[in-house]
Amino acid sequence: MYKTFIKQVASLQIILGLVMLVPSIFAIIYQEWYSLVGFLISGTFTVLLGWLVHRVYRNTKEPQKKHSLAIAAIGWLMIVIFGAIPYFVIAHITPLGVMQQFVPEGMKYTSSLLNFRNPLHCLFESTSAFTTTGLTMAYNEPSVGKSILFYRSFSQWVGGAGFIVMAIAIFRHVPGQGAIQLYGSEASGTKLRTNVIETARAIWKVYFVVTLSMFIYIAVGTYFILPEYPLAENIFDAINHAMAGLSTGGFSTLDDSIAGYQSVKMDILFLLPMFLGGLSIPFFYRFIFQRKIDEIWKDAQTRAFIIATIVGGVVLSVFLMISNTVNNPFREGVFQFVSALSTTGWQTSNIGVWDDISMLFIVVFAMLIGGSAGGTVGGIKIIRALLLQKGLKWHINKIFLSKNTVKSVRVNNKILLPEEMNSELSRAGIFALIYILFVFVSTLFTLYFMPSGFTLADAVFESASAQGTVGLSSGITTPDMHPILEGIYIIQMWAGKLEIIPILVLLRVMFYGTKPRIV
Repeated sequence: MYKTFIKQVASLQIILGLVMLVPSIFAIIYQEWYSLVGFLISGTFTVLLGWLVHRVYRNTKEPQKKHSLAIAAIGWLMIVIFGAIPYFVIAHITPLGVMQQFVPEGMKYTSSLLNFRNPLHCLFESTSAFTTTGLTMAYNEPSVGKSILFYRSFSQWVGGAGFIVMAIAIFRHVPGQGAIQLYGSEASGTKLRTNVIETARAIWKVYFVVTLSMFIYIAVGTYFILPEYPLAENIFDAINHAMAGLSTGGFSTLDDSIAGYQSVKMDILFLLPMFLGGLSIPFFYRFIFQRKIDEIWKDAQTRAFIIATIVGGVVLSVFLMISNTVNNPFREGVFQFVSALSTTGWQTSNIGVWDDISMLFIVVFAMLIGGSAGGTVGGIKIIRALLLQKGLKWHINKIFLSKNTVKSVRVNNKILLPEEMNSELSRAGIFALIYILFVFVSTLFTLYFMPSGFTLADAVFESASAQGTVGLSSGITTPDMHPILEGIYIIQMWAGKLEIIPILVLLRVMFYGTKPRIV
């Protein structure tokens, strides 16, 4: 069994090593020679190690379906650990004087690349990148160099569709539903093509097309909104923001995220990438390639996401207006709500000064719920929230029916019989309970280890952000945060990306193996 795990994880390391080599192109373009060496060393080492291990275990039998979730958990853990190597290597081989050349002209701060001489910060950044969270140890982003900035965004883009990579690399001999389960489409029961490999390729095709479209959209929009903005910077920003937006990762090339543009029109421009990132990839497939235009309203998740975006943005803006804590409540409220619901994490407001009601509202009605299952988002997912809401109404209505009446339920255009509904409800309810429990425990740790000056609402907000792979911050996440709290958030981001259950399965395999046990 363990040989099977090692073989499959090794195949992922080969892919990860190739991902590490891609930023070398930008290191050459921007003449960041120390970064070039760092990426070449890290990528080559990871590829060779993965290839050698895979070769040693090449005759090991292929994994069975019962192994899938445990392999996903350990595979992702190894990805974030090895993905931290470039940050560590580059930070140690780059002289301080060269680091300071990355600091924008006129700025007096020390290069944030220095933070990555701490291996825990490297692991945090890697985890945040590949899990598409967006919390960062690169406190002043432009000061880490262009190639590192690209690596962060590219990691988020690959991580956003990473389960599909694992489906191709690991589950090529397993029936489609087992692999589809890993990237989230099981929530809607969607199978796009005849088998899982074709489904994975279709998903990647959609993902690439939409990302490319967003690159053009952002680049052209920035050109017309900010004509004085340097064209080279515009193109570089658009590449990174398109990847970070569609993956709902939220990393930015600017010092203050999207607020760095200091433009209302730019805030409006970036609403679309966040919104699209919150939708499911199967929806894009049906909408773009099958030309099912009515899916915009017919698909329950998409319809609910549209309604929640509008209503939630308005309500949050009203709360901010009443609290009188920000200068532009509507502008900041709408942007932050879309960012939180889609779990993108781009930020245009100093959330640390918000009142408690506004912070808790965005936590409960955006960050905890998240976007559409089958996409790149975190959170409990809209489909589960809809299922729980339907289930509550169903149970109440059953009280008034005769015991011989069979009451079916329609969920996202599927008819569920009572037995099926009970099964779906139990899965959704258990997941939601475990999810909220994780946030609760993290909040307790945050309260104990966070600096003075922060409130309970700040602790809940930061914990929910890490768990939901959102990336918005009230100010607790900094390079100076307590190492234990930093470790807690790393675990949360890992668990949030995998939807917790694979990690619990991995723990079960570690202690009891894969043999059935009577509970």
